[in-house]
Amino acid sequence: MKVLVTGGAGFIGSHTVDLLLEKGYELRVLDSLESPVHPKKKKPDYLPNNVEFILGDVQSKDDIERALQGVDYVFHLAAYQGYLTNFGKFAFTNDGGTALIYEVIVQKKLPIRKVILGSSQAVYGEGKYRCAEHDIQYPSPRSSEQLERGDWEIKCPTCQQPMQPLPTDESKTSPHNQYAVSKHCQELYALTLGKRFDIPTVVLRYSITQGPRQSLYNAYSGILRIFASRLLHNLPPIIYEDGEQLRDYVYVGDVAAANILAMESNAVNYAVYNVGGGEVLSVLQYGELLSNVMGKGVTAEIPGEFRFGDVRHIISDVSKIKKLGWQPQTSIEQAARKYIDWARKQPEISDYYAAAEKVMKQEGVLKTVRR
Repeated sequence: MKVLVTGGAGFIGSHTVDLLLEKGYELRVLDSLESPVHPKKKKPDYLPNNVEFILGDVQSKDDIERALQGVDYVFHLAAYQGYLTNFGKFAFTNDGGTALIYEVIVQKKLPIRKVILGSSQAVYGEGKYRCAEHDIQYPSPRSSEQLERGDWEIKCPTCQQPMQPLPTDESKTSPHNQYAVSKHCQELYALTLGKRFDIPTVVLRYSITQGPRQSLYNAYSGILRIFASRLLHNLPPIIYEDGEQLRDYVYVGDVAAANILAMESNAVNYAVYNVGGGEVLSVLQYGELLSNVMGKGVTAEIPGEFRFGDVRHIISDVSKIKKLGWQPQTSIEQAARKYIDWARKQPEISDYYAAAEKVMKQEGVLKTVRR
């Protein structure tokens, strides 16, 4: 059986490739090796030589056609991620690439057995909350005016009282930023076209994924790599808002295992599953954990800034995928240790945050609270 992994030279993609090889599958990778993840446009050393590699772009129909030839299964993990205001790139790469995959499968009548789409918990926006008086709510994004006041918490739309964040299941989406919108559209393309043309399709919504190979070069997103690169230079992590934002995290090896489960099980076709680690920490707690893991006595800084488009709290409910027999195996601390061990072995470890901060401020993404 031959498997195509788009974005297979990347973080989640390469770990999925490793696990597929262990299980005896034949592998092909399509990857554009694009910056900032691959600034040198060089195939990473961790990608095995027995994997067929195609340097190509999911926005190119010719590249998609070449990559899909003779393939049985497709993991579509290539995506553009971040917070910058180049909205078209999110749409053309994420949505256009997904549509092209189905276009080629249908037009060429390719016998693809299944497409597994890597999506994100970002599609939930603020997710699910409970108001003490008005019960379950799915709130709208916080306004710029609210955030500029340093008023961080989500309020009930009816009574304006603070609400309790709850684990969010797969039933309702509400994307709040350009990346989230593009991932939601990817899902719509995949599930709609998959059902219409009888191409079995599964969507997996990953929580914040952690572990080795998470690029050191991208300082626009990824709490582990951003905090770790600062701490490795004995610099304090920079925390937005007040640091009390709640997040859940999952180890990349556990995500890869969920990917394989989705490919090999017929019970999951045309369904959506959250993939999360089940552990919840505030951003401040995460910074403290990472500092302790690295043996650093560095205290995080909270400069009174916020990234417009961030959600306040988001926690994924993973009970649905657990019913299939999947369980996260790696704790947040173990994932952080694995990443730090890997990062310390890399030849170049620079602090890219300052440059990224400047760009985000120029584009109006990173803003300051009005005192």
